[in-house]
Amino acid sequence: MKKIFSFAILFVIAFNASSQVMQQKAVWATISIPQLKCWVCKEKLENFLKTEKGPNDDAGIIKWTISLGAATMRIQYVPDRMTLDYIRVAINNAGYDADSTKATPEAYRVLPPICKRKEDGGGPQKGKPCHIDPSL
Repeated sequence: MKKIFSFAILFVIAFNASSQVMQQKAVWATISIPQLKCWVCKEKLENFLKTEKGPNDDAGIIKWTISLGAATMRIQYVPDRMTLDYIRVAINNAGYDADSTKATPEAYRVLPPICKRKEDGGGPQKGKPCHIDPSL
């Protein structure tokens, strides 16, 4: 009986050690989102990413920071749970272009006019900078 118990404990320890070795560390990536120039766009994208992140933060996205001036997002994710291509597709599904991928037409159509592509009349209006925090 002691041998079986000892074997079971060794098996559990070995299994935990191997699963921890296989789990990858979180990495950071920068994604260019040309339409991301105002607080409306930022809040809309963040709300969408919160649903992708999942209620228990177990979907693979850990955190992100958005630079409105540079129109980029730095995102930290776990590669064995989610790929960078999946994150780009999620951003496309929110209505935004991500790096070289284009937004889905359905999601793009429902974006506010200010969040649309420049060639479609979107972006900051002349004399009205929209990258400044409205609470300031």
